[in-house]
Amino acid sequence: MANTAQARKRVRQNIQHAERNKPFRSRAARTLREARAAIAAGSDDAPARVREAQSALDRAARRNIIHPNAAARSKSRLNRALKVAQAA
Repeated sequence: MANTAQARKRVRQNIQHAERNKPFRSRAARTLREARAAIAAGSDDAPARVREAQSALDRAARRNIIHPNAAARSKSRLNRALKVAQAA
């Protein structure tokens, strides 16, 4: 347990920040999962799902919830998978 007043305050702040960031992280993860599933299933709405996932990743990166490079990497991999699926 935190021993100083400053450490106790940081614990409280970390809990508040985690609660505030949770919806953005969850939305990004959920849309990414749905986009990957749509690509794997060869669904017609896969491009729309990919756009939605990219938007969620960008929002999370803009708020520093995920690292901007991690968002860019996920978006790139998603686009590459979509392009391969559409070519096949």
